[in-house]
Amino acid sequence: MRVALFLTCVNDTLYPETGRAVVKLLTRLGVDVDFPMAQTCCGQAHYNTGYRHEAEPLARHFSDVFGGYEAIVTPSGSCGAMVRELYPRMGERARAEGRGDTLAATLAPVVPKTYELTEFLVDVLGVTDVGAYYPHRVTYHPTCHGLRGLGLGDRPRRLLQAVKGLELAELPGAEECCGFGGTFALKNSDVSAAMGADKVRNAESTGAEVLCAADNSCLMHIGGTMARLSTGMRPVHIAEILASTEEEPAA
Repeated sequence: MRVALFLTCVNDTLYPETGRAVVKLLTRLGVDVDFPMAQTCCGQAHYNTGYRHEAEPLARHFSDVFGGYEAIVTPSGSCGAMVRELYPRMGERARAEGRGDTLAATLAPVVPKTYELTEFLVDVLGVTDVGAYYPHRVTYHPTCHGLRGLGLGDRPRRLLQAVKGLELAELPGAEECCGFGGTFALKNSDVSAAMGADKVRNAESTGAEVLCAADNSCLMHIGGTMARLSTGMRPVHIAEILASTEEEPAA
């Protein structure tokens, strides 16, 4: 199977190790992975901040770049939700504004074949045991876009439970937002910081060494809070845990 890796801006710029982990993991599972060099921002930051018309050229470009692949896999629940949940809304809005069906028709092909990594593993490849090894106590934070936008449900947990050596600890208040929310963290910084502190204190209470999630934007916020509160925990993307093996263990 040939898929495209939609790495996203945040990962490509700040967390390239996550992209390498996705390629390592999918290749180990027999998937042929391409990284389209023409990919850019999907438009999520613009759309969510209110610049909805400005997001349209980015969405069109996304469709042009990724439209020819069998599947599009991203290690970001928020960017995956942008394509799956908000691209159709962009088309509907253009139609409602009297601009016809062109935008909707352009974006439609990429919507059903864009997958967040864990749902691609479980739903498309049909695996939960990916041969991973990670001998650490881990707690899992289900990010808002993954939980409420994409409906990932228990897929990430099922994958983590199958990792050899991993001890999974329940996170109190798991379904509560970490406080990031993109530009919400800038516009409402005090509220965002308080929500982040609550999330980190709950994570600390589990005794876990690692807090993992399926979105590095949330982990960036949580990790910054961990550093400010001087905790002994660290944030790790789920892709890096699933890519880890006994032969090539992750830290």
